[in-house]
Amino acid sequence: MAGFWGKRKREEQQELDAQDADLAKRARSALVAADERIRVTSDELVFAEAELGADATKPLTQALTTVRTHLSEAFHLHQLNHDEIPDTREELRTRNARIVQLCEWAEDVIDDQTSALAERIARARRAPEIIAGVRGDVALLRERLPIARDTVERLAARYAPEALAQVEANPAEAEQLLGFAEHGVGVAERRREAGQREQANLAIEASVESVRRAATLLDAVETFEVEALRAESTLAAIVEDSRGDIAVALREPHSPGVAKAIGELQAALAALPAAGVNTDPFTHLDRLREANAGLDAAIAAARERAARPIPPLDRVHHAIDDADRQLAVARDVIAGHRGWIGADARTRLAEAERTRLDLDRFLGTPAATASVIDEDHREQAMLMARRAAQLAGEALHLARRDIDSSRPQGYDQWGGPGGPGWGGGRRGGGGGDMMGGILGGLVIGSILDGIFD
Repeated sequence: MAGFWGKRKREEQQELDAQDADLAKRARSALVAADERIRVTSDELVFAEAELGADATKPLTQALTTVRTHLSEAFHLHQLNHDEIPDTREELRTRNARIVQLCEWAEDVIDDQTSALAERIARARRAPEIIAGVRGDVALLRERLPIARDTVERLAARYAPEALAQVEANPAEAEQLLGFAEHGVGVAERRREAGQREQANLAIEASVESVRRAATLLDAVETFEVEALRAESTLAAIVEDSRGDIAVALREPHSPGVAKAIGELQAALAALPAAGVNTDPFTHLDRLREANAGLDAAIAAARERAARPIPPLDRVHHAIDDADRQLAVARDVIAGHRGWIGADARTRLAEAERTRLDLDRFLGTPAATASVIDEDHREQAMLMARRAAQLAGEALHLARRDIDSSRPQGYDQWGGPGGPGWGGGRRGGGGGDMMGGILGGLVIGSILDGIFD
């Protein structure tokens, strides 16, 4: 048996030695690769500064400085692994793992910075080609300017000025941008000849962006004409659907919300201009869609309310009165025995009071004196009142439990001598009668509430 365990231990040690050897090999390879990457990147930085300028390459310069600092730590750890002082396996393993970590981090930092500059460097090296492309794009876009102006004039004869406002100035703005692009590439060429590569690259980037914006403005003119025709077609269909929706809504159960939504949709239809008048199809389409959506929502609410009976007003008032009554009793009991009441009863009372205040805010007026409650609010008001009453009842129950558990044996709840339970031997008089009346009132109130429900 001892031979078996010895063999297993040797195998585990051999496996661990193999892992340590592999880690040491990875550390040496990573150190060489990271050092070589720093040297290559330093050479590339010189060319990048020549193409882009020192300001554009400043992040890469700072990254290289930071990486060299951390890589010096990796070289120091590698030196410790091979000095004359013997090291344990754990020390070697820890140092090699740290070397790998530092080298991988160094390469990641360099990758991030060089990838950020790669596109700009490639663009800078293709500057003559990009300048020629900008000039070609400017020439093509200038050919589209007369067409865009004619399109705007044609649209102005059909649509209202407010509809055309989003594209009316596009041809003029596009012409200005194209002029700026031409000027920018000229500046770029002169700056490159003077050796000011950074300024030249900025001018090229501005010219490319100006051409892109000019093309977008001209495309928007053509797109507007198509979208306006589509909006007119959709508007005609929605007008027909809206008239049918009004006819259907008039047959629905009467509701103030439905009546208001019908009025808004009829107003939107009446606001449509007569045939031959310049119009804004987008605005009218949006208004009709909004009015249609409002009518659909109102009809759905009316149908839902018709399927669910509306509580009578006196029933809602009864629920509110019951909540106030139970809250008053719970407050009195808890206030009269503050030293005996625990956190649960106090929490239920606080929640009941919060719910009762929420009910006042929901109705917009004190619920106890509200003579009129809108039909749409009655069900929610009754639910909130019942919730407040339920929480107040729970607070009273928990308070009674706390008083029972805290009262000294042989004394009733008012501190006098008596038997166990509420009132003990003095059940027939004084405070016992008062508490019995309170609890009896709550029971009667609950029964009456059930009758009204």
